[in-house]
Amino acid sequence: MAPSFVFEPPSDEEYSEAEEEDYSDGEEEEEEQEEQEASVKPSRARTSQSPWDFASYSETVAEEHARRSTTSVDEKISKARQQLSVPLPDPDDASSSGSESDRQEDYKPEDEEDDVGANAAENKPFFASSDSTSFHANSFLELNLSRPLLRACEKLGYVKPTPIQAACIPLALSGRDICGSAITGSGKTAAFALPTLERLLFRPKRVPAIRVLVLTPARELAVQVHSMIEKLAQFTDIRCCLVVGGLSLKVQEAALRSMPDIVVATPGRIIDHLRNSMSVDLDDLAVLILDEADRLLEVGFSAEIRELLRVCPKRRQTMLFSATMTEEVDELVQLSLTKPLRLSADPSAKRPVTLTEEVVRIRRMRELNQEAVLLALCTKTFRERVIIFSGTKQAAHRLKILFGLAGLKAAELHGNLTQVQRLDALELFRREKVDFLIATDVAARGLDIIGVETVINYACPRDLTSYVHRVGRTARAGKEGCAVTFVTDTDRSLLKAIAKRAGSKLRSRIVAEQSITKWSQIIEQMEDQVATILREESEETALRRAEMEATKVENLIAHRDEIYSRPKRTWIVTEKEKKEVVKASKASGEREKHSGNEVISAEQAEELKMKEKRKREREKNLPRKKRRNLEAAREMLEEENQNRKSEGSGTTKDKTGVKLVDLGYRRAKAVKAANKAMDTGKIVKKDSKKSNRLPQRTQSRTDEMQDLFQSDMSQGKKDRKSGGVGKKKSKNSFKSKSRYKRR
Repeated sequence: MAPSFVFEPPSDEEYSEAEEEDYSDGEEEEEEQEEQEASVKPSRARTSQSPWDFASYSETVAEEHARRSTTSVDEKISKARQQLSVPLPDPDDASSSGSESDRQEDYKPEDEEDDVGANAAENKPFFASSDSTSFHANSFLELNLSRPLLRACEKLGYVKPTPIQAACIPLALSGRDICGSAITGSGKTAAFALPTLERLLFRPKRVPAIRVLVLTPARELAVQVHSMIEKLAQFTDIRCCLVVGGLSLKVQEAALRSMPDIVVATPGRIIDHLRNSMSVDLDDLAVLILDEADRLLEVGFSAEIRELLRVCPKRRQTMLFSATMTEEVDELVQLSLTKPLRLSADPSAKRPVTLTEEVVRIRRMRELNQEAVLLALCTKTFRERVIIFSGTKQAAHRLKILFGLAGLKAAELHGNLTQVQRLDALELFRREKVDFLIATDVAARGLDIIGVETVINYACPRDLTSYVHRVGRTARAGKEGCAVTFVTDTDRSLLKAIAKRAGSKLRSRIVAEQSITKWSQIIEQMEDQVATILREESEETALRRAEMEATKVENLIAHRDEIYSRPKRTWIVTEKEKKEVVKASKASGEREKHSGNEVISAEQAEELKMKEKRKREREKNLPRKKRRNLEAAREMLEEENQNRKSEGSGTTKDKTGVKLVDLGYRRAKAVKAANKAMDTGKIVKKDSKKSNRLPQRTQSRTDEMQDLFQSDMSQGKKDRKSGGVGKKKSKNSFKSKSRYKRR
């Protein structure tokens, strides 16, 4: 790799040569277009391109359903709606939706706690000083970018750099390692894409190689970053490749063999290609970029990131970007960063100024009506451009069916869909063909969908970091937005964190009781149609799996030699091991959450007590054998806990908690019983090489014990003879005990 590409910034001569060589023809075409536009419509403003779109993927959804012999969920919902006899309320009619309307009020926290020292000092010796960094620039021309990149920025409608772009681009051009964080919607993708493309303009073109690797935690985010880089590089000869799961493996393999300049990938799929695809390597990698780095450093991706770091060359530039950058320096050290610069744009503005945050309190008795509350909100208040975040894939799919039966246009986005269906859902929402996007946390990070007005957290996020990324899908780039969070009684800690973050601007929304009651009745009458749709989908899934197995067997019979001649695909972590790691991390988190040091409320204590009571009642109805096994297992667990406590207190006990004297007695008794069984012939002694010495020891010990026993018996006989001198002994000298009793 040429050293001028790795660490030295290009000279002015190289700038002028590249511009004159590649883009003189483009300028003439652009001038002709501008003259034609001015002559036809002089008053028309120049329209900017969309930074990304998924139109190429949405066309293949119908073909996919035809190939798999399945029907879409929308077709099933339309058939079920014809059988539905429930009159649905008209959202435009005030009388049908109830005379009561939703109302807002200031949120009043039940108790306020001042956390002292929550924000630790960010100035760590691991990071280099960034005091002289400027976060302001009037135009992209001031950032020393080439003319093709400036032209692409103008085409996309970018006029003035954001603070994170103004700070990051000059430092990235000099080859420094960067840890950048800024609020959501501040243009972090362009902050690392523009300097990377600028450096690639002066690469050694005669030596094709993969020089830049961009890693993202989600497939949709990778598609968006890839589309964004292609739009910025549309006037250059830089090639970019997309490598994500769910899309064609062979197409990606062919693209990687052609050695593109930039690869945008998810960690799992790029490791699959590096291990199992021929002629794919990262030996010439110069720049490694981790988008949403805090998510990539968590448990689910840590093993894959370590594997990629092992393959990447150490002499490289590394850049990390996220809205919530991790503070754990140990995790950053593992990335082998060299004196990285910590760039935090807008540190005082932790939340967008144009964001309105609201909470809807779901009391304990109202948790069953949560779907009714959501439908009441979506039919009366938030009717278009809404993203709804659900906790699970099953809940998201159920909400999609309910919204369809209620006559609301909605799309779903979660892991149970194919990649083509997921991208098609995003494209439908972007084109405003549907009003609601029901998604899991797959859509929580990085997705930049223009015009999102509302984000509804139907399921409360796990922590404040997830909340920040979810609500960051709205109020982007200075536009207004609203975030509504459903909060139950078990989410009080998160509610306090949200209130502390939002300050006095947090509002509490109260949904009309009449609307909730009406929608609860409608949902109850929809249950039969929902069950029918789910049953049809499960039947289609079972049929498709059977067809896949049959096709697999046919291919195995027809192409047996070819299939078995291929090398077996390898992987650093199997899917089963990955699930076990995630399960263990969740269990450890639950243990920490429910540790004895934590103070829980009276309601939580009552709930735990009721759970234990219900568990005991279920055990009573079990068969006797299972019940005894459970009791034995519980006793063993209690005994182990007692043993651990005793070991911690310093008592001298062995692993099982038995005293050493008792243990020695039991072992001696066991040895004696074994020897007796061997002497009587009940146990046949097995000859083995490993246990040659043991029989000698036991044999010598038994001989010794027999000699001692015989000597004791002979001594006893002598004593009896000496004591009985002068007495005559008859042959029948036995006397029964009854004789002595009668006397």
